[in-house]
Amino acid sequence: MDAGQNKNDLVPKRNSTSVVWEYFGFRREDVSQSKVICKTCEMIIPTKRSNTTNLFQHLKQRHKKLHDQCMSTKSIKTNKSTHQSQPEQTEQVSIVQAFASAVPYEKGSKRHKEITDAITYHICKDMMPAHIVSKDGFRRLIQTLDKRYQLPSRTHFTRFAIPEMYEKCKAGVEHELKQVKYFATTTDMWSSRTMEPYMSLTVHYVNDNFKMKSRCLQTAFFPEDHTGENISEGLKEALASWGLCEEQQVSITTDNGTNIVKAVPLNNWTRLQCFGHRLHLAIANGLCKKLVGHFSHSWKKKMMLAEAQEELQLPQHALITSCPTRWGSMQQMIERVLEQQRALSQVLSADRKTRHLVPQWQDTDVLESISKALHPLQEFTDALSSENYISVSYVKPVLHLLNTKILAVEDEDTDLTKTIKSKILNYINKHDEDETTQELLDTATFLDPRFKTSYTDEDKLPNIKARVMSDMEMSSHKDTSESVSNTCRENPDIDLPPPGKKARKSLGSFFKTTSAIAAELNSYLLSPSIDSEEDPLKWWRLHQINFPRMSRVAQKYLCIPATSSPSERVFSTGGNVVTCHRSCLKPEMVDMLVFLAKNL
Repeated sequence: MDAGQNKNDLVPKRNSTSVVWEYFGFRREDVSQSKVICKTCEMIIPTKRSNTTNLFQHLKQRHKKLHDQCMSTKSIKTNKSTHQSQPEQTEQVSIVQAFASAVPYEKGSKRHKEITDAITYHICKDMMPAHIVSKDGFRRLIQTLDKRYQLPSRTHFTRFAIPEMYEKCKAGVEHELKQVKYFATTTDMWSSRTMEPYMSLTVHYVNDNFKMKSRCLQTAFFPEDHTGENISEGLKEALASWGLCEEQQVSITTDNGTNIVKAVPLNNWTRLQCFGHRLHLAIANGLCKKLVGHFSHSWKKKMMLAEAQEELQLPQHALITSCPTRWGSMQQMIERVLEQQRALSQVLSADRKTRHLVPQWQDTDVLESISKALHPLQEFTDALSSENYISVSYVKPVLHLLNTKILAVEDEDTDLTKTIKSKILNYINKHDEDETTQELLDTATFLDPRFKTSYTDEDKLPNIKARVMSDMEMSSHKDTSESVSNTCRENPDIDLPPPGKKARKSLGSFFKTTSAIAAELNSYLLSPSIDSEEDPLKWWRLHQINFPRMSRVAQKYLCIPATSSPSERVFSTGGNVVTCHRSCLKPEMVDMLVFLAKNL
């Protein structure tokens, strides 16, 4: 019998635990396993029954490589066994710890309040219904995250937690507004799903760090008749309730509703017409009689349209329906109809009842002309609707661009396209003749270091400069008076002249102040304009040391929003709050939830 056969005849040790036994065995006939044989050299190793020392020594002396391999395997197994035994040790806790893990948090404890506040924040910020806290899935989630936390009832959140968070957030907004020197507002009217009327009010300002800030102040229940007088009074009361001074309001941006247009002058406020509404009305004015019938949205027609799209290798897009309250939806609808024209024709032609809806070549020409005229307007409307960057100073450049390039009549335009462009431009320019609005827009553009005097008529420039210089002088006097009042608070022992007597100024001081203001203004105009992609607020933050008075005036005018989109977004949030499942919400709770969703 050769060595290979002898090696195969060896049997392993019964009930062995040491790795060294992989290299040793016993002959089959050795039932008592008394003679240990090396599998490699077949040498009999003298050893006691359970002792492996001689076996390790044999490998070390005779088979060095096998010994190293054996020790490596032994080390790995030892680490694994140590690792596996650790959880058993950590699982053992003291009796005090065991009782503590089962005892619920006290309701007044810090941890209980932290979790409750986090759940309240989730309900308010994500516009979730309060009854989510009574749902089995949510309760199981909370129980899994922390077994010691007992979830309060729905009533606790609606009556205590949410009002408490509202008061806290409101106090923070009030503190912010106390630091504001100038602000602009937007407002709009809205009816909820339950036909309850609301009036929104948002405020916008540039803070001392030259950051654009927006806050939703209210979504107030407004059951009175929507007359100009009632709206003007409601707006006045809203500003007063937040401690905002009407004299600090630069302007209010609204849509073109007759009642709101009447309300603003009653308060002697400056009104800016929403530029997005102006474009939207200009489009509707030129196209309302040229609308094309849209595709039926029955499930059968949808299925047939999908099959036609696949057959004709067209994008699998659904049709878009024009919505009067969504800017640009008409242009999106027309673009989609043109994109799916072949599929629509195929589906409509198959049914005798809908063949009259198949677009003819004349219809296609109309749609293409409309789409060409509307496409750039939608892009401008979207760009001017942001709350996070300056938009009011863009209005004049955009109007200039529309008149000279975008909507300018071109030789290759069809007669219909030319007519549409002319009607839109005539409407926009017709509603751009108000002198107060023009002066406001010119001033805002003048204070934007990207544009300055580029889009202001030469004959209007002296008036704009005079207005800016007047605001600079007022800002200088205001800063001086604030500095004096602060000094009085810090040093009450300082003697000041009686409040009834004003310090008399010398004649030279007037020339000195006027000269400094004029020099600052001229220095601003001589400074190089920045790129149109740059942030003007960032420029003013860096250069406020060089232009201390003008930077204050820039804060005043550049905070004005060009559109009333902020109020529109407030009502979109309101629509997410007052859903069909929460149609019984009280107006006070709606105001709280919308306020928290927008301001948290």
